[in-house]
Amino acid sequence: MKAITANRLRDGEVVFLGEGGRWVESFAEAAMFPRAEADAVLAPAKEKAEREQFAVDIYTFEVVEQDGIQVPATMRERIRTAGPTVRLDLGKQSLGKQAA
Repeated sequence: MKAITANRLRDGEVVFLGEGGRWVESFAEAAMFPRAEADAVLAPAKEKAEREQFAVDIYTFEVVEQDGIQVPATMRERIRTAGPTVRLDLGKQSLGKQAA
């Protein structure tokens, strides 16, 4: 599976494409796409977000299942979904908005 992520221009916040093409801040709310469909969804989402000057650096990333929960496959994306690794009291992880 894959998910789509970006950085919101207004504040740099990491966001994810959710159901219905809505951008969400929590990875738990991110829509999951089969690998074969992800690029087809990415193109129009990217075009719209850039046209509206909502987000930049829009791309897909791999998601795997761990203990029945969808989590980013790479450490880079796990950090982006949770927040800094040196201070657990900062970022989405401090608010309970991380991946798992």
